[in-house]
Amino acid sequence: MCLAVPMELVEIKDNIGVARMGEVGIEVHLGLLGDVKLGDYLIVHAGFAIQKLDKEAAEETLTLLNELLEEAE
Repeated sequence: MCLAVPMELVEIKDNIGVARMGEVGIEVHLGLLGDVKLGDYLIVHAGFAIQKLDKEAAEETLTLLNELLEEAE
């Protein structure tokens, strides 16, 4: 099973960015999206940014994911 997660874009160099979720940062390919800027929240799947979303939607999704993880423990 694959999971796409919201992450904040914290660095951009050409078509590669660094997205962060908490303390975890990964390189992401930005070529599938048009206009992205620092601070944007992105849905990241398999190293590719596949969708932009607003901060409220990202925070809501992350809250739900954290609740699921807590229940699984």
